[in-house]
Amino acid sequence: MRWSTLAIAATLAAVTVTGLGTPAANAAAPAALVPTADRTVQFTVDGTTAYGTLHVPAHRAGHHLAAALLLPGSGPTDRNGDEPPQLTPGTLALIADTLGADGVMTLRFDKYFTGSTGAGAYQGDPGRLDLAAFTRQAAAAYTTLHNQPEADPHALLVVGHSEGGLQALLLARTVRPAPAGLALLAPQDERLLDLLAAQFDTQLDQAVTAGQLTEPVAQANKSAMAAAIADFRAGRPTDTSALLPPLASLLNALFGPNNARFVRSDDDVHPPDAARAIRPGTRVTVTCGTADTNVPCATTTPLLAALARAHTTGPGLRTLAGLDHFLHPAGTPVNDRTLAPAAATALHEFACPWKSAE
Repeated sequence: MRWSTLAIAATLAAVTVTGLGTPAANAAAPAALVPTADRTVQFTVDGTTAYGTLHVPAHRAGHHLAAALLLPGSGPTDRNGDEPPQLTPGTLALIADTLGADGVMTLRFDKYFTGSTGAGAYQGDPGRLDLAAFTRQAAAAYTTLHNQPEADPHALLVVGHSEGGLQALLLARTVRPAPAGLALLAPQDERLLDLLAAQFDTQLDQAVTAGQLTEPVAQANKSAMAAAIADFRAGRPTDTSALLPPLASLLNALFGPNNARFVRSDDDVHPPDAARAIRPGTRVTVTCGTADTNVPCATTTPLLAALARAHTTGPGLRTLAGLDHFLHPAGTPVNDRTLAPAAATALHEFACPWKSAE
């Protein structure tokens, strides 16, 4: 009792002298601000160590952040969304910066045969790689992100560009905890070979318009392409001899021993089927650019319908007027490292529920 009386008297004396109460001795000081940082992380799956970049935005010490795994497009695309030296748009690095501005931490990584990861266990036999191997690699990255001390385990997100959009759908069905949100940016929304055939048909039509090909030649190549795809799907030998040399060369590479397993496994997946298995309530954004010739807006309807049947929530489709496949305004040089304002707005809208107040 005497201690309490003295403490009260001391407090009253302080008020009398200063006119204001002094802060309580045990009042918590504001947590220190942790500055923005990138750090290298690594994880091992299927006998191969993969390397990536964790981008952690500025935050108060001890504060948990929403965390997004970024998945790249097709081919040998590295953690930044590049295929150096020819293709260096930096798409994933730009997405990381954009989400970081909203306080969302991100992990992006070098998939097989890119960057610091390299071929790993597949060095002697790249033909063993299939779509499932890349999904396992992405799942290991997701677990690595989940285990970071800054990550909020209730706010794990997946952002996929192009083929990465399909991988995001496949990943979301298998990982635990399931992602709270998916951003599918210009996603692969058809079977792989259907998508390629449509792209080739468009290019052939453009060549006819430009006077580079005659209509009969274009039609003959479309028919030969369709026949080659049908034979490949049926497991029959493919004949590309009737195709123009550039088209024949590409198909021979896709159907050859180094790529056939992957192509067949990817082509077996119908993206709307994968979308129907997404957890109800998952927040989903889908973008399409009206100038995107790789994944045109006209093909998105079945994917959107499947997401609706899965009872996912908005924002839903965001049509990006005048944007190409790399989220640039049409006509922008492909290697300009810039994200169009409309694409950045779609990402900010997607991340809104998890935007850090710090």
